[in-house]
Amino acid sequence: MILEKIESMAASAGAFALHQVLPAVVTLVIGILAIRVILNLLRQFLEKSKLEKAAHSLICSLTTVVLYLLLGLIVASGLGIDVTGIIALASVLTLAVSLSVQNALTNVIGGFTLLYTHPFKSGDYVDIAGRSGTVEEISMTYTKLTTPDNKVISIPNSAVVAGDIVNYSVAGTRRVDIQVSASYDAPVQKVLDTLVQAGTMDNVLLDPAPMAVVTNYGDSAIGYELRIWTKTEDYWDVKFAVNQKIKYIFDETGIEMTYPHLNVHIEQ
Repeated sequence: MILEKIESMAASAGAFALHQVLPAVVTLVIGILAIRVILNLLRQFLEKSKLEKAAHSLICSLTTVVLYLLLGLIVASGLGIDVTGIIALASVLTLAVSLSVQNALTNVIGGFTLLYTHPFKSGDYVDIAGRSGTVEEISMTYTKLTTPDNKVISIPNSAVVAGDIVNYSVAGTRRVDIQVSASYDAPVQKVLDTLVQAGTMDNVLLDPAPMAVVTNYGDSAIGYELRIWTKTEDYWDVKFAVNQKIKYIFDETGIEMTYPHLNVHIEQ
């Protein structure tokens, strides 16, 4: 009699286990397949989007973690496990981790902001947080710049988002401003024409045309400024070449570049 009851209880337990486990296993298998399909679709969407490549892996990783956590909770619930306590524990752990890595999370949020707003992209020459350079990489925590002298600067994304961003590449052209001085003895129009001549060279755009202006009247000289336009990638080459050419043409035309001096008159 007792043996029959034990066998009956064992059969009931087996049937209950099969009734609980089999749907959970089916749910798990279907869920894994569904996650793979979703991730493949997400990768295809990211490839076609305008988001920086740096964001793709992070977005996929975060999505993978979230989907598998949801699947785990669904399977656990199907097995009759109370997931309320698990969710509460996960919430507490998430809060504790968030507080401990607050700065890192701020940088990550800043990274998403940069990738969404697109103030610059890889290859642009920018001023960020008082630093200038070419954008090499936009990761989820840092933005890396390469300076003209080949230094690599990593700036936290939180600082990038909080500061002013000057993008010199977005318009495709830049204006080169060169300040010089000339003697009061040199005719103003002659100096202006000579500066325009110096600014007319290869890689200098003719529209807008080179222009020279008088900027100030100093104690020992008149200040002038040459303004020329060039493509962004030619900016530094043009600036250095025109600077050198101005001195050569000034010497050739007899225009004196003065420097501060003091005249002393002695009365006898």
